[in-house]
Amino acid sequence: MPVVDSAWEEWLRTNVGRGCSMDSMIDSMVQAGFAADTARMAVRNAFGVQPANGATEAALPQSAPQTYQYDDPPVARGNVIRAHDRDVRVLMRCERPQVIVFADVLSPEECGELIERSRHRLKRSTTVNPATGKEDVIRNRTSEGIWFQRGEDAFIERMERRISSLMSWPVENGEGLQILHYGMTGEYRPHFDYFPPDQPGSAVHTAQGGQRVATLVIYLNDVADGGETIFPEAGLSVAATQGGAVYFRYMNGQRQLDPLTLHGGAPVLGGEKWIMTKWMRERAYG
Repeated sequence: MPVVDSAWEEWLRTNVGRGCSMDSMIDSMVQAGFAADTARMAVRNAFGVQPANGATEAALPQSAPQTYQYDDPPVARGNVIRAHDRDVRVLMRCERPQVIVFADVLSPEECGELIERSRHRLKRSTTVNPATGKEDVIRNRTSEGIWFQRGEDAFIERMERRISSLMSWPVENGEGLQILHYGMTGEYRPHFDYFPPDQPGSAVHTAQGGQRVATLVIYLNDVADGGETIFPEAGLSVAATQGGAVYFRYMNGQRQLDPLTLHGGAPVLGGEKWIMTKWMRERAYG
């Protein structure tokens, strides 16, 4: 169960300032895994609404707002980017949050090879426990996955060099490539990829390599229906198209974290979904 940490407090402040309705904010938090009562209390506190009938509610810690400052992302400009050994087309750029949609990151043959390498090695996916930093299986994430070690063979090394070039971030700062498979109705409810600084378990993960700074999700197959990557706060939905990818950056040069990068994997409504994910860290990882 998620907690109302500093990232969520910033998300609440940002959306109050944007004029979002209480109901829409409560719905977004419930979709992200919060209990309805917890979401309702957090949103009421953010709007400064006092409890009715003399009831008492725990107020959110009041800290000075620190609005996320959007600086230039490291990804190259232009509509076609030379990524190591392949030309990648840019389909869309979004400024707030910083999201870029690509086509042709992988060839159909490369997508097929990654799927076949992974099919018989899948295990139920986990998420980071905010209190302990351990990996837990949760109902909000209904996928199976495997990890490739960084540079484990020539094929994986080539993929990593291409991705590193596209993201304009050092290969050695990347976590290993993760392959995920979602069957019918499989989903990953809205969440953040960075490690919330005020959660005790985050220190376990940031001790090596520092904070995550950006993500690249590559689609290994066409999904017949559903399975989009959704950004609820941006009103943005990216369809899963083989060889395409979505990049999003959530840490700027001041080490601020962007609460608008709340994102999720919509339920698969037809067929199955295979994706490959690369997370980049501040410093060398592994």
